[in-house]
Amino acid sequence: MIPRTLFDHEHEEFRSTVRRFLADECMPFHEQWEEDRRVPREIWRKAGELGMLNATTPEAYGGLGLNHLFTMITVEEIAFANVTGLNGFGIQDICAGYIANFGTEEQKLQWLPKMASGEVIAALAMTEPNTGSDLQAIKTRAVLNGDEYVINGAKTFISNGTNCDLIVLVAKTGNSGKGSQDISLILVEADNAGVSKSKPLRKVGLHAQDTTMLFFENVRVPVCNVLGGEPGKGFYQMMKELAWERLSIAIASISGAQAVLDHTVDYTQGRTVFGKPIIEFQNSRFKLADLKTEITIGQTYVDRCMELCLEHKLTTEAAAAAKMWCSDLYSKVVDACLQLHGGNGYMLEYPVARHYIDSRITRIYGGANDIMRELIARTL
Repeated sequence: MIPRTLFDHEHEEFRSTVRRFLADECMPFHEQWEEDRRVPREIWRKAGELGMLNATTPEAYGGLGLNHLFTMITVEEIAFANVTGLNGFGIQDICAGYIANFGTEEQKLQWLPKMASGEVIAALAMTEPNTGSDLQAIKTRAVLNGDEYVINGAKTFISNGTNCDLIVLVAKTGNSGKGSQDISLILVEADNAGVSKSKPLRKVGLHAQDTTMLFFENVRVPVCNVLGGEPGKGFYQMMKELAWERLSIAIASISGAQAVLDHTVDYTQGRTVFGKPIIEFQNSRFKLADLKTEITIGQTYVDRCMELCLEHKLTTEAAAAAKMWCSDLYSKVVDACLQLHGGNGYMLEYPVARHYIDSRITRIYGGANDIMRELIARTL
């Protein structure tokens, strides 16, 4: 099909390093992590040593100062191996992006080096129990009291919530009634008095990915903890970073879909029905051909979006389209491939079954796909 041209020799060396790490340090233990509902902190530190955390963070703040292609490789390989417990690395990268792009010098020096090394794990607290994709409707509020903010509220579906040391919190700091102008991002240490965490949430899939609720009861933080030092800029900051978050979901979706297709081709070549391999039936071959074609189309679009991202030209609607189309395709591929496995596809020992329970969330998080359609429709 169409060859990819994004990566050079240095990128492929990094990809080989990531693959070895996943094969040696993660995949043999992932089932236990699913039982524990979290990834051990030691894995974060090992990933930090390899440059898998916050590769784009400038060297002055402990990172490698690389571009998003290296992050893309990490996302692709985690998704291809379906080591979903490491999806939290993406949240770490997003939080680091907020701090690197909008933080004060003091905030950058305090947090970025420890995040790049895996010593500090960060969580992004946006979603609330009664507020999903409509971020302007959040209820969590930070009230100015002297030189401190007093925070009250609750957040849910928070990735890295159990392990986190640092919370990038979305809260209302103003009362103008103008929605976006009242929202700020505030850096809250997880061990602050008044911060509490639920037990890990029981989910349909992503069992190893640490996900909890966070509660804030009269939590006090200094005013200097507002990201960038100026309140009321949170909505603007989020909109700037959401395009990358949504593109990363598209990247993971296409890589996951490719993995499922590869597993299914292998399975249908080795499994016989009525005396011949499943892949020799025209129905099977045509279905697989259709999926291969659609995955190639999706990969080509994702790679073009990545080029635009590197040029700082990726638009909100392009990222929304990538997230929507690729996550929809991922579910389609998984469903079709599971069917070709027959009853074995429903058994968790087969990769397609694990993708089946893990892939569904890609159409919801990062903004539900119907919200993506609304964003695209606004450009018509």
